[in-house]
Amino acid sequence: MVEKYIKTGFVVLFSSLVLTTSNICVEKVTAQPTAEVAQTATVLKNESSITPLMVVNNPKAYLNKTVEMTAKFDKFSTLGLDYKSAFKSSEDYISFLIKRDDTTYDIPLSEMKLFLKREMAEKFIDLKTNDEIFIKGVVFSDALGDPWIEVSEINVVKKAEQKD
Repeated sequence: MVEKYIKTGFVVLFSSLVLTTSNICVEKVTAQPTAEVAQTATVLKNESSITPLMVVNNPKAYLNKTVEMTAKFDKFSTLGLDYKSAFKSSEDYISFLIKRDDTTYDIPLSEMKLFLKREMAEKFIDLKTNDEIFIKGVVFSDALGDPWIEVSEINVVKKAEQKD
């Protein structure tokens, strides 16, 4: 019985040794965007209309820049609040989600962290799911590989149709 535990321990130890000495760990290789992705983001960045997915696909290109985009509102949230690497206090801010525009399903674009000061959010308490909104804000962080945006302006472009 003891031999079984010793053999198992040896296998675990050997496996961890192999994994920690592989090229990925030794050379600290990290995933890099392909040249095609980076080139596309640069070209699209010069266009006047930025889509949320463009920012999500290359947050470093928009870091410390003001972005303006339209999207469909999903819901208010607490996603990303009080995260130390890109700190926005839950006492002062509320976050919200917008919908993905690359699918026909109702999926929030959770990769984009949008923060609104609570005083401003109170003016938009009547926002409903699928309301089309205009968002203006600064990408202040790319923590976790996601764009973190402090929203300075939000306007309702079109109210969603009410279901009976």
